[in-house]
Amino acid sequence: MSWAKHAKEALRRGETVMIRPRGHSMKGKVNDGDLVTLAPVDPATLEPGDIVLVRVHGTDYLHLVTAVDGERYQIGNNRGGINGWVRAGALYGIAVSVEPYSPERKRQGPRPPAAR
Repeated sequence: MSWAKHAKEALRRGETVMIRPRGHSMKGKVNDGDLVTLAPVDPATLEPGDIVLVRVHGTDYLHLVTAVDGERYQIGNNRGGINGWVRAGALYGIAVSVEPYSPERKRQGPRPPAAR
């Protein structure tokens, strides 16, 4: 089962989702463990530099659109690697925000009640 299965299903229903991708291929744009909010994508609006959830050659990626050629989109990572070209049906969502991973935030837990 793909790590992105639930996100792809929700995006296809028109929902916005949050994921925490793992890995280093997008370092500098999406770092390991960052919280990424994805919205359904309108492929006609995509431009190079957009971060998308996409399926290329049977694998799901959170990678960049590196080029657009009519109704084809070239997908690659932030290290210069190219995954290949896809059509609109392979695109699931676009990143609308990336929040840096913070181990401090995770350790802090809930805020205590305010003193009166």
